[in-house]
Order: sequence, then structure tokens, then C-alpha cells
Amino acid sequence: MDKSDHVQSLNRALDIIEVLAVKPEGLGVSEIAKKVNLHKSTAHRLISTLAARGYLRKNNTGNYKIGLKLVESVSCYINSLELQTEARPYLSKITGDLGLTSHLGVLEKDKVVYIEKMDVVSSIKLYNDIGLRVHAYCSSLGKCLLAKYSKEEVENVLVDCSFIKFTKNTIPSITALHKELYQVRKQGWGMDNEEFKIGHRCIGAPIYDYRGDIIAAISASGSTKILTNDSLDEVIYYVQNTAKEISKSMGYNE
Repeated sequence: MDKSDHVQSLNRALDIIEVLAVKPEGLGVSEIAKKVNLHKSTAHRLISTLAARGYLRKNNTGNYKIGLKLVESVSCYINSLELQTEARPYLSKITGDLGLTSHLGVLEKDKVVYIEKMDVVSSIKLYNDIGLRVHAYCSSLGKCLLAKYSKEEVENVLVDCSFIKFTKNTIPSITALHKELYQVRKQGWGMDNEEFKIGHRCIGAPIYDYRGDIIAAISASGSTKILTNDSLDEVIYYVQNTAKEISKSMGYNE
């Protein structure tokens, strides 16, 4: 990128963050301004903005330090990388042992985002599907992820959801979804039973972190010719146990 395309104020804000990242004791406004070569008033405006967003915080001595918002943002990214690393061999095993496509997904508002996928054909990641967003209300992954919320929280997350009817089996309303999520919480797994596409099923189970929070979900999916009624119990058992193993690797203790 040409330097002429750079946003000067953003560059300056990043300079401030980089300076404070190596100063755990913090710095005052004047010191920060001097280190990043800014007028004190300009530095103060940028620091105030960053502090208002939680990326910086002011300590008892009046110095500014890195704020919790920045730590949280970076931690989310690190945790996501750790999750992918831990889950990858398990996804490969699901695909190899069951002959089904496996997914790892996280919730982003009312959508599930695939962060890993292993396909039955090649048993390797298919990057064209990683990052894909699907409706949570008709996805086994989505149901597992929504199950962590209270009834009120689910309604807030899905406030703009139109409950598109993809097939005759698609959940048609928030009321029906609440009933489905009650069952998911009770049994510990979720299912997309030809709700998005006729002839396709998917079994999902939640992954927990060390705090006992649901942070992701895994699934095994395939055609109804492979994922038959007779094989459901076996697949459910396998996916649930795999999710438990991944959760343990993330520090979760039941």
C-alpha cells in the first residue's frame, strides 16, 4: 500500500499503542507525545479516544497503560488459533472414522462462521468454506451455540432474523426455536434434520473452555443415505465424545 493511502490519525493511534505495549508501568500524556513525536494536544485527543473505547486505561498515577479491551481482542484471536490447532486432528478423525464431513464453527451474531472443515473426499481443509456464514437457527452448530444463551438473550441475538423457510423441516419461528434449544440443552447435542437442504443431515455438539463457557461447536454431516436413522445414535455418541475431548484440551473439567 502506498503511504499516501495511510490514515494519519490511525497510524498515530497505533504508534501510541505500540509505545505503551512495552511500558507496563504506563506513561503520561507528555511522555507519550514526545515518544511518538506529536503535539501534546493531539496526543491527548487520541489517547482520550482510545481510553473511551477501552484500548487504554488510566492508572492511579495518571499514567496511561494498555487497556483490557485490547487484551480481550488479542486473546480472542489467540484462543481461536488454539482452538483450531486443538480441534484439527479430531475433525480429521471424525471424517476418517465416520465417512462424514466435519465442521468447527463459532457464533457471530445470528450466524455460524466455519473456522475449520474436513471433507470426506480429501480429508483436508477446504478453504473455500472456511469463513462461510450460515444461519444459526437451522444449523446443528448454531443450535449448540445458541443453547448457551437465556431465552431473552436468544431473542436479542435473533432480533433481525426472518426465519427463512428453506425446507418443510426448517424451524419457522422464535417460539419453535426456544423449544428446540430446550431440547438441545437437555440432551447436549443439536441436529439439522434436513432443515437447510432436503437429503442432508448434521449432528453437532458444543465445545467448552476452561471457564465452562460454550465457545464453539463441532459437527458431522452428510446425506441421509449415509447418516441414516439407524446410524444416528452412533454418530451422536461419537460427536459428543469428540467435543468433550476437545473441551478437555481447552482446559474444561466437567
